[in-house]
Amino acid sequence: MAREIVLDTETTGFDPKTGDRLIEVGCIEIEDLLPTGRTFHSFVNPERLIPPDAIRVHGITDDKVRDAPKFREVVHELMAFIGDAPVIAHNAAFDRNFIDHECGLCGHALLEETRWIDTLQLAQKRFPGMANSLDALCKRFKISLVERTLHGALIDARLLADVYLELKGGKERRLDLTAVRTTVTVETTTIGGYGPRPRPLEPRSTDEERAAHAAFLAATLKDRSLWAGYRLELEEASAA
Repeated sequence: MAREIVLDTETTGFDPKTGDRLIEVGCIEIEDLLPTGRTFHSFVNPERLIPPDAIRVHGITDDKVRDAPKFREVVHELMAFIGDAPVIAHNAAFDRNFIDHECGLCGHALLEETRWIDTLQLAQKRFPGMANSLDALCKRFKISLVERTLHGALIDARLLADVYLELKGGKERRLDLTAVRTTVTVETTTIGGYGPRPRPLEPRSTDEERAAHAAFLAATLKDRSLWAGYRLELEEASAA
């Protein structure tokens, strides 16, 4: 079964190059596209203040992360959880930029770019020209957003795991359509050139009716080869 990690982050802003930092990371482990129940989650002390605009999006305040570990203190646990699995993210370039930036600051090896799978790109290929945000995809696939009042890394990762399943073919992929084939041997009777029946049918005509029909064919048909295949004794009927 294929093991993959669905990842989401929350940050202080949009660009680590301008000083924005990671403040939350959440991961869901999936196997064969379904969650296994194993997760990783941590708030991260960004070592800077969180702008009010960012707080309005995710609700994470300075007080909430003041005593949280710094990224360098959780990076080994995070990378151990990810292991060598592909990483699924929505608008993956955004999350990858922040993870790479934080790894660079603490001297940790980066995740290879080829391991990242972007669900936004998958959605754009499937629904070109349509809204393909995580919220829009959840509504399109009828995935409940009841528990999500604000953005959160672990909540969004759970929603994204459901979206990813739908983008890869939906829950129908989980149906086992493999039929068990068995061979049953029965005694059959072949009727003329048609297929065999498990049991021969009882005739519904009387002896007199069959004799009259054979006499009619013998007197009417010039080419009797077709009817001879059905074992009609036309010559005898003709003589009669």
